[in-house]
Amino acid sequence: MKQVHSAGLRSSRASRRVGAMAATALALASIFPVASASAQAGASNLKPAATHKLVIAYNMGAEADPFFIAMYIGAKAEANKLGVTLVWQGDPSVYSPSTQIPIAEELLAEHPDGFVISPTDPKALQPVVNQAIAEGIPVANVDTHVQDLSKVLTFITGNNQQGGAVAADAMAKAMHYAPGHTYEVTVGMSSPTTTTNTARLAGFKAEIAKKYPGIKIVSEAYSESQPAVANTNVNNWLTKYPNLKGIFAIDGTNAAGAAAAIQAHGLVGKVALVGYDAYANNVQLLKQGVFAALIAQQPALEGQLEIQYMVKFLRTHSRAGIPHELTLPNIVLTPHSPAAVLAKYTYPTA
Repeated sequence: MKQVHSAGLRSSRASRRVGAMAATALALASIFPVASASAQAGASNLKPAATHKLVIAYNMGAEADPFFIAMYIGAKAEANKLGVTLVWQGDPSVYSPSTQIPIAEELLAEHPDGFVISPTDPKALQPVVNQAIAEGIPVANVDTHVQDLSKVLTFITGNNQQGGAVAADAMAKAMHYAPGHTYEVTVGMSSPTTTTNTARLAGFKAEIAKKYPGIKIVSEAYSESQPAVANTNVNNWLTKYPNLKGIFAIDGTNAAGAAAAIQAHGLVGKVALVGYDAYANNVQLLKQGVFAALIAQQPALEGQLEIQYMVKFLRTHSRAGIPHELTLPNIVLTPHSPAAVLAKYTYPTA
């Protein structure tokens, strides 16, 4: 993925975001009342009086990703429970700093009470976080994070290093790994820089180096969280590497794209596919043996806790009881996992 800078992004995205901008503007207009005509000059961003309903803006990389749909369900339920307004906005499908930055800037322009962000790139999104903090808006990171977390209220994520390590174990088991043999594998990612992907890859590589020296990663490819791109990447691998033995699909959209390609080529059970994210469709494919294993996160819980901690801080002005960093355990699902376990960790859709 090419490097992206914030300058000029707004103009380059304008024509593609008219519809989304209009919807966002209408939603925000209902939350931030327009000041009287005499007060509008120089005060267009003033909030309502002190009794106004708290507004939390929540920005992620790709709204259509079932991981973020599940996170929204958790966040929205908690916002309703606590009586606050949640403004949820991200690019519909593309996971990239170039699509995320202008949306984040639009949300901050309305001066919400709190800002939760899942950065697609730790460096590229740092200025957005710095801007919010400079304006007195508390910031939380979720799933992924920026480079400097020192002034962030809280950061909640899954245990990505551990997830990558257990993915390596599951793949070795599915390939019937034996010392002295060589096994070519590939890794599908959404981004070369987003912190979840890099941590999972690091955990995967470390476990291979420690236990499975015969496993060789022959290629890594990126999809920007689009299953169709992930599918194309896998099709290319299957042509280029006829002896391919395993694929680590490092997030849910890559898992979905890889599963479709494996099935289309009639390679179920012949190429060990280990994926991340318990999308409902992925869990069904797991049951059918298309996946050797799935690493499940807890996105609904992440969303719930982000809103809970943000509201607590906004109402008490205290960090007491709010963890600066919280790592939630991942769960390894296999075709042999009990039905109750699969149901518990399948990401909610409604």
